[in-house]
Order: sequence, then C-alpha cells, then structure tokens
Amino acid sequence: MSTENGTYQPEDDLDDTFEQDLRDMLRDGPSLSDAAATIQSGTSANRSGSSNNGSGAAVRTAAPSSVPPVAQPVATMPTAQTTSIGKPMTGIGGTAVANTPVPGQTTDQVSTSVIAKAKLDSLKSWSISTYKCTRQLVQEKLGKASRTVDLQLEAQIEVLRDTQRKYGNIMKLARALTNHFYQVVQTQRSLGDAFGELAQKSTELSEEFSYNAETQKSLCTNGETLLGALTFFTSSVSTLCNKTMEDTLLTVKQYESARIEYDAYRADLESLQLAPKDATTQARLHDARVKYEGQKERFDKLRQDVAVKLRFLEENKVKVMHKQLLLFHNAISAYFSGNQQALDATLKQFNIRPKAGNEVKPSFLEQ
Repeated sequence: MSTENGTYQPEDDLDDTFEQDLRDMLRDGPSLSDAAATIQSGTSANRSGSSNNGSGAAVRTAAPSSVPPVAQPVATMPTAQTTSIGKPMTGIGGTAVANTPVPGQTTDQVSTSVIAKAKLDSLKSWSISTYKCTRQLVQEKLGKASRTVDLQLEAQIEVLRDTQRKYGNIMKLARALTNHFYQVVQTQRSLGDAFGELAQKSTELSEEFSYNAETQKSLCTNGETLLGALTFFTSSVSTLCNKTMEDTLLTVKQYESARIEYDAYRADLESLQLAPKDATTQARLHDARVKYEGQKERFDKLRQDVAVKLRFLEENKVKVMHKQLLLFHNAISAYFSGNQQALDATLKQFNIRPKAGNEVKPSFLEQ
C-alpha cells in the first residue's frame, strides 16, 4: 500500500501507527471532567495540559498525526428567539420555546363554560317540565287529577274539528268529481275528432257524423268551462280546510299544551301549600308560586287567542263558502241545462278564466 509520498508501507505497520496515534490523542486530550464542563458551560476546554513539577510549568504539545483529531461534542441549549412579526419560534421537535399566553384564551374558555351551563340549565328545566306534564296527563287519564275546563271554548273547538272533517270530505269528493269529469271531457274531445274524421271519409253519413262532431265539441267546450269552476271550488275549499282551519287548530294545540302545564304547576303549588311550613318548603313554595303565575299568564293569553281566532274563522268560513257554494250551484245547473251563456256569465262573475285543453302557452316574447 502506498503512502502520501508514494512509498509502499505494509498494512501491519499502518495498524501499529494508527494505534500509536490514537493513544497519543487520548493521552493529550481533555479529561472527562473537562469534557463535562465543556458540555455544561458551552465553552471549549483548554487543549494544553499543565503539570507542576515545582520549578516551572512545562507545556506539552500533541505530536502531529496523520489522523485528524476527533471533535469534541459541544451541546448548546436552544434559546427563545422572536421572528420579525413577534411570534415565538419553535425549538426542537416543533414545540414552542416560550409559553406566551394567547390573547383571548381565557375569554373563550369562559364563554364556552357559560354556554355549556346555559344548555344544561335549559335541558334540566325541559326535563322537569316534561316530567310534570306527563305525570299530570297520566293522572288525568286515570281520574286522579283535576283539569281546568272551559265548557264554551271546548264546545267551539270540538265543532271546529268536526267541521274540518266534513269539509275535508267535501274537498275529497269534489276533487274526485273534477278528475272524473276531466276524463269525460277528454273522451268527448276524442269522440268529436273521430266523428269529424269519419264525416270527411263517409259520404253517405257525412251529415250525421258532422252533427255529432259539432255536438261533442260543444259539450267539450262547456265541459272545460265547468272544469274551471270545479277546480276553483276545490282549491278554495282546500285553502279553507288545510290552511285557515289548520292554523286555528295549531293555536288550539298550543292552548291545550299550556293547559296541561298550567294544571301541572297548579297541582305542585297545591301540594306544597299542604306541606309542613319549614324553611325549605317556604323556598320551594315561593318558587312554585312564581312558576304558577307565569304558566297562568301564558294559559290565559292562549285562551284569548283561541277565542279570537275561532270567531274570525267562523266569519271567514261563512263568506268563503257562501261564494263557493253559489259558484258550484250556478255552474252545475248551467252546464247540465245546456245554457252556455249562463255558464260563461257565472265564471265571469267570479273572475274565473277557463283553461282550454289545447291551449298553447305563449312564449316569453308575447307575455
């Protein structure tokens, strides 16, 4: 093997030279205590060794070696630095070096706690109210609790429910009549077209086919007019039954729910009034009286709302049905008596425009 100057040197001699250089380096290097001090302080230790022989200091320098000395590890602690935007830099592993408090962190925690507490309070109040109302309803079914009854209002509510059922039946029958009559009109139109086609092809029966074709077309025209009246009648009854009456019945349901809550809190107040008068009972009695007054106020307000809506509904029902029943009677009578002028006048009186079966929707340029 050749060395740096180009001369050959055996591998055994190279091994001996490496071991000798390693022993010299370890002997001349710093001690373990100096290395520990270097790691802790972050400063490099003195590479020269001093020996005191009593007469002077002899400095011993390590002999040059072909193997470079091993660098001593110097550990430095990460220091907190700040970027140009004022945010702390992260140290080793991505963790923040300085625990700077984030503005608004405490406020967010407080807000979250307040919201959670409000939700828990709301859930608790709802659970207690639901339990009391369920208990009151079950006891009423079993006959073990009394209920507040307004006989006049209860009778009006029952009449309204019966009226809605009957009007719903009328609407169902009128819709069925409209659908069946629509099929009749379509059949008459098809029959009139067939008669007209045969009138052109059959010379012997051309006149008879023409008469029947004109009759069917006339009936089809009047039928479309009657269909307009029937559709308007069904739509008006449906609005009265499914929207106006349903809105009033929705208020009635709220009134009945408030009545159950009122009776439940009234029963609690009455039971606490019969309990022994100690400090705990007095506090619960005061709380029950406050809740009872609130439920009583809500119950009275809903009862007045139901009475007002029932009165307005009755007036509206009379006006609407008076108009619709007059329309239905005049349109049916005029159609089956063959009085086309009376049928057209009826629809014109109620501002109804019949839609022809072959009517083409105008384009957006014509509108």
